[in-house]
Amino acid sequence: MQKAMLVDTSKCTACRACQVACKQWNQLPAEQTEFKDTYENPANFSPVTWTKIVFGKEIPDPENGRVHWPFSKQGCMHCTDAACIKVCPANAIYRTELGTVYIDEDRCIGCNYCAANCTYNVIGFDRVANVARKCTFCFDRITNGEIPACVKTCPTGALQFGDRDEMVALAKKSLKNLQAAGNEKANIYGLTELDGLGVIYVLEDGPKTYGLPEDPKIRLSTHIWDIIFKPVRVLVVAAAVFALWINRGESKKKEGL
Repeated sequence: MQKAMLVDTSKCTACRACQVACKQWNQLPAEQTEFKDTYENPANFSPVTWTKIVFGKEIPDPENGRVHWPFSKQGCMHCTDAACIKVCPANAIYRTELGTVYIDEDRCIGCNYCAANCTYNVIGFDRVANVARKCTFCFDRITNGEIPACVKTCPTGALQFGDRDEMVALAKKSLKNLQAAGNEKANIYGLTELDGLGVIYVLEDGPKTYGLPEDPKIRLSTHIWDIIFKPVRVLVVAAAVFALWINRGESKKKEGL
Protein backbone atom coordinates (compact mmCIF):
# COMPACT_ATOMS: atom_id res chain seq x y z
CA MET A 1 0.00 0.00 0.00
CA GLN A 2 1.47 3.33 -1.06
CA LYS A 3 1.99 5.76 1.79
CA ALA A 4 1.87 9.55 1.59
CA MET A 5 2.17 12.67 3.70
CA LEU A 6 -0.43 15.43 3.76
CA VAL A 7 0.79 19.00 4.26
CA ASP A 8 -2.13 21.35 4.95
CA THR A 9 -0.66 24.84 4.67
CA SER A 10 -3.81 26.38 6.15
CA LYS A 11 -2.80 24.81 9.49
CA CYS A 12 0.95 25.43 9.35
CA THR A 13 2.27 28.04 11.80
CA ALA A 14 5.96 27.79 10.76
CA CYS A 15 6.92 26.64 14.24
CA ARG A 16 9.69 24.48 12.70
CA ALA A 17 9.01 21.62 15.09
CA CYS A 18 9.21 19.33 12.06
CA GLN A 19 12.72 20.57 11.31
CA VAL A 20 13.86 19.86 14.85
CA ALA A 21 12.21 16.43 14.96
CA CYS A 22 13.87 15.47 11.68
CA LYS A 23 17.27 16.48 13.04
CA GLN A 24 16.75 14.62 16.30
CA TRP A 25 15.43 11.34 14.92
CA ASN A 26 17.95 11.08 12.10
CA GLN A 27 20.81 12.37 14.29
CA LEU A 28 21.61 15.17 11.86
CA PRO A 29 23.94 17.88 13.16
CA ALA A 30 23.18 21.59 13.04
CA GLU A 31 24.91 23.68 10.39
CA GLN A 32 26.27 27.20 10.32
CA THR A 33 23.91 29.52 8.46
CA GLU A 34 23.73 33.21 7.56
CA PHE A 35 20.86 35.67 7.71
CA LYS A 36 19.63 36.32 4.17
CA ASP A 37 16.80 38.81 4.77
CA THR A 38 14.29 36.03 5.42
CA TYR A 39 13.04 33.97 8.33
CA GLU A 40 13.56 30.88 6.18
CA ASN A 41 16.54 29.13 7.70
CA PRO A 42 18.48 27.23 6.51
CA ALA A 43 18.05 28.62 3.02
CA ASN A 44 18.79 25.36 1.21
CA PHE A 45 18.59 21.61 1.67
CA SER A 46 21.85 19.84 2.43
CA PRO A 47 23.23 16.44 3.52
CA VAL A 48 22.22 17.34 7.09
CA THR A 49 19.03 19.30 6.38
CA TRP A 50 16.34 17.05 4.94
CA THR A 51 13.24 19.03 5.81
CA LYS A 52 12.56 22.72 6.29
CA ILE A 53 9.84 25.33 6.42
CA VAL A 54 9.66 27.39 3.24
CA PHE A 55 8.43 30.97 3.61
CA GLY A 56 6.46 32.14 0.58
CA LYS A 57 5.74 35.62 -0.68
CA GLU A 58 3.35 37.65 1.46
CA ILE A 59 -0.24 37.82 0.21
CA PRO A 60 -2.00 41.15 0.90
CA ASP A 61 -5.69 41.11 1.75
CA PRO A 62 -7.31 44.19 0.16
CA GLU A 63 -10.44 43.85 2.27
CA ASN A 64 -8.89 44.27 5.70
CA GLY A 65 -5.40 45.54 4.83
CA ARG A 66 -3.73 42.58 6.50
CA VAL A 67 -0.99 40.44 5.04
CA HIS A 68 -1.13 36.65 4.93
CA TRP A 69 2.24 34.98 5.20
CA PRO A 70 2.23 31.53 3.55
CA PHE A 71 4.64 28.81 4.59
CA SER A 72 4.87 25.07 4.14
CA LYS A 73 6.96 22.11 5.15
CA GLN A 74 9.06 20.80 2.26
CA GLY A 75 11.49 17.96 1.69
CA CYS A 76 11.74 15.02 -0.68
CA MET A 77 8.46 14.67 -2.59
CA HIS A 78 8.93 10.91 -3.18
CA CYS A 79 7.83 11.33 -6.79
CA THR A 80 6.30 8.47 -8.73
CA ASP A 81 8.25 9.56 -11.81
CA ALA A 82 11.47 10.27 -9.95
CA ALA A 83 14.41 11.81 -11.81
CA CYS A 84 16.86 10.59 -9.17
CA ILE A 85 15.94 6.96 -9.85
CA LYS A 86 16.31 7.44 -13.59
CA VAL A 87 19.82 8.90 -13.47
CA CYS A 88 21.42 6.79 -10.74
CA PRO A 89 24.08 4.66 -12.52
CA ALA A 90 24.53 2.35 -9.54
CA ASN A 91 20.84 1.59 -8.94
CA ALA A 92 21.39 2.91 -5.43
CA ILE A 93 18.07 4.78 -5.50
CA TYR A 94 14.88 2.79 -5.67
CA ARG A 95 11.21 2.77 -4.76
CA THR A 96 10.32 0.81 -1.64
CA GLU A 97 7.31 -1.41 -1.15
CA LEU A 98 5.57 1.54 0.53
CA GLY A 99 6.08 3.80 -2.50
CA THR A 100 8.81 5.92 -0.92
CA VAL A 101 12.06 6.80 -2.70
CA TYR A 102 15.10 5.53 -0.83
CA ILE A 103 18.87 6.02 -1.25
CA ASP A 104 21.04 3.03 -0.33
CA GLU A 105 24.18 4.77 0.89
CA ASP A 106 26.17 1.52 0.74
CA ARG A 107 25.58 1.34 -3.02
CA CYS A 108 25.92 5.08 -3.70
CA ILE A 109 29.07 5.82 -5.74
CA GLY A 110 29.02 9.59 -5.16
CA CYS A 111 28.41 10.63 -8.76
CA ASN A 112 26.02 13.40 -7.60
CA TYR A 113 23.73 12.92 -10.63
CA CYS A 114 20.67 12.58 -8.41
CA ALA A 115 21.25 15.92 -6.68
CA ALA A 116 21.96 17.63 -10.00
CA ASN A 117 18.76 16.30 -11.60
CA CYS A 118 16.31 16.40 -8.68
CA THR A 119 13.19 18.26 -9.83
CA TYR A 120 12.69 19.86 -6.42
CA ASN A 121 16.37 20.33 -5.46
CA VAL A 122 16.00 18.53 -2.15
CA ILE A 123 18.92 16.09 -2.31
CA GLY A 124 22.10 17.02 -0.47
CA PHE A 125 25.52 15.66 -1.37
CA ASP A 126 27.97 14.86 1.41
CA ARG A 127 31.40 15.51 -0.12
CA VAL A 128 33.21 14.06 2.88
CA ALA A 129 31.37 10.72 2.91
CA ASN A 130 30.87 10.91 -0.88
CA VAL A 131 27.18 9.97 -0.71
CA ALA A 132 23.84 11.61 -1.46
CA ARG A 133 21.32 12.08 1.34
CA LYS A 134 17.70 13.18 1.66
CA CYS A 135 14.44 12.59 3.54
CA THR A 136 13.63 8.89 3.88
CA PHE A 137 10.05 9.42 5.13
CA CYS A 138 11.54 7.93 8.31
CA PHE A 139 11.54 4.52 6.63
CA ASP A 140 12.84 2.90 9.80
CA ARG A 141 9.79 4.21 11.65
CA ILE A 142 7.02 3.57 9.11
CA THR A 143 8.14 -0.01 8.54
CA ASN A 144 7.61 -0.56 12.27
CA GLY A 145 4.10 0.88 12.40
CA GLU A 146 5.15 4.39 13.43
CA ILE A 147 4.64 7.68 11.58
CA PRO A 148 7.46 10.02 10.45
CA ALA A 149 9.05 12.08 13.21
CA CYS A 150 7.99 15.37 11.62
CA VAL A 151 4.33 14.27 11.53
CA LYS A 152 4.51 12.98 15.10
CA THR A 153 5.69 16.34 16.44
CA CYS A 154 3.45 18.70 14.43
CA PRO A 155 1.35 20.56 17.05
CA THR A 156 -1.38 21.84 14.70
CA GLY A 157 -2.14 18.75 12.63
CA ALA A 158 -0.78 20.40 9.50
CA LEU A 159 1.13 17.18 8.82
CA GLN A 160 -0.56 13.80 8.55
CA PHE A 161 0.62 10.45 7.27
CA GLY A 162 -1.06 7.28 6.06
CA ASP A 163 -2.31 5.45 3.00
CA ARG A 164 -2.18 7.73 -0.03
CA ASP A 165 -5.87 7.32 -0.81
CA GLU A 166 -6.72 8.38 2.72
CA MET A 167 -4.45 11.45 2.51
CA VAL A 168 -6.02 12.47 -0.82
CA ALA A 169 -9.48 12.21 0.74
CA LEU A 170 -8.42 14.39 3.67
CA ALA A 171 -6.89 16.92 1.27
CA LYS A 172 -10.14 17.17 -0.72
CA LYS A 173 -12.11 17.65 2.48
CA SER A 174 -9.81 20.46 3.62
CA LEU A 175 -9.99 22.06 0.17
CA LYS A 176 -13.78 22.00 0.28
CA ASN A 177 -13.74 23.75 3.68
CA LEU A 178 -11.33 26.44 2.45
CA GLN A 179 -13.43 27.10 -0.64
CA ALA A 180 -16.58 27.26 1.47
CA ALA A 181 -14.84 29.89 3.61
CA GLY A 182 -14.30 32.03 0.53
CA ASN A 183 -10.79 31.02 -0.59
CA GLU A 184 -11.22 30.53 -4.33
CA LYS A 185 -7.48 30.16 -4.91
CA ALA A 186 -7.14 27.14 -2.65
CA ASN A 187 -5.95 24.04 -4.47
CA ILE A 188 -4.40 20.60 -4.07
CA TYR A 189 -0.85 19.96 -5.26
CA GLY A 190 0.72 16.55 -5.79
CA LEU A 191 -2.17 14.51 -7.20
CA THR A 192 -0.86 14.32 -10.76
CA GLU A 193 2.48 16.13 -10.69
CA LEU A 194 5.21 13.71 -11.87
CA ASP A 195 2.57 10.95 -11.98
CA GLY A 196 1.71 11.65 -8.36
CA LEU A 197 3.79 12.78 -5.39
CA GLY A 198 4.24 11.07 -2.06
CA VAL A 199 3.59 14.47 -0.45
CA ILE A 200 0.12 15.94 -1.02
CA TYR A 201 -0.33 19.66 -0.39
CA VAL A 202 -3.39 21.72 0.43
CA LEU A 203 -2.35 25.20 -0.71
CA GLU A 204 -4.13 28.45 0.03
CA ASP A 205 -2.67 30.03 -3.10
CA GLY A 206 -0.88 29.01 -6.29
CA PRO A 207 2.14 26.70 -6.11
CA LYS A 208 4.58 29.51 -6.98
CA THR A 209 3.61 31.30 -3.78
CA TYR A 210 5.12 28.38 -1.89
CA GLY A 211 8.17 28.01 -4.12
CA LEU A 212 6.74 24.96 -5.90
CA PRO A 213 6.87 24.55 -9.69
CA GLU A 214 3.40 24.72 -11.22
CA ASP A 215 4.11 22.05 -13.82
CA PRO A 216 7.18 20.10 -12.70
CA LYS A 217 8.87 18.11 -15.44
CA ILE A 218 11.90 15.88 -15.72
CA ARG A 219 14.58 17.25 -18.02
CA LEU A 220 14.88 15.76 -21.50
CA SER A 221 18.54 15.01 -20.80
CA THR A 222 17.46 12.90 -17.81
CA HIS A 223 15.14 10.79 -19.98
CA ILE A 224 17.88 10.36 -22.59
CA TRP A 225 20.37 9.31 -19.90
CA ASP A 226 17.92 6.74 -18.56
CA ILE A 227 17.21 5.26 -22.01
CA ILE A 228 20.81 5.11 -23.18
CA PHE A 229 22.63 4.01 -20.03
CA LYS A 230 20.10 1.71 -18.37
CA PRO A 231 21.29 -1.30 -20.42
CA VAL A 232 24.88 -0.37 -19.59
CA ARG A 233 24.03 -0.30 -15.88
CA VAL A 234 22.68 -3.84 -16.11
CA LEU A 235 25.90 -5.02 -17.77
CA VAL A 236 28.06 -3.28 -15.17
CA VAL A 237 26.17 -4.89 -12.29
CA ALA A 238 26.33 -8.29 -13.99
CA ALA A 239 30.07 -7.88 -14.55
CA ALA A 240 30.60 -6.91 -10.91
CA VAL A 241 28.68 -9.97 -9.69
CA PHE A 242 30.66 -12.22 -12.05
CA ALA A 243 33.94 -10.72 -10.86
CA LEU A 244 33.00 -11.31 -7.23
CA TRP A 245 32.03 -14.90 -8.03
CA ILE A 246 35.37 -15.54 -9.77
CA ASN A 247 37.27 -13.89 -6.92
CA ARG A 248 35.42 -15.99 -4.35
CA GLY A 249 36.29 -19.17 -6.26
CA GLU A 250 39.95 -18.22 -6.47
CA SER A 251 39.99 -17.40 -2.76
CA LYS A 252 38.61 -20.85 -1.90
CA LYS A 253 41.29 -22.51 -4.04
CA LYS A 254 44.02 -20.58 -2.21
CA GLU A 255 42.53 -21.51 1.15
CA GLY A 256 42.61 -25.15 0.07
CA LEU A 257 46.30 -24.87 -0.66
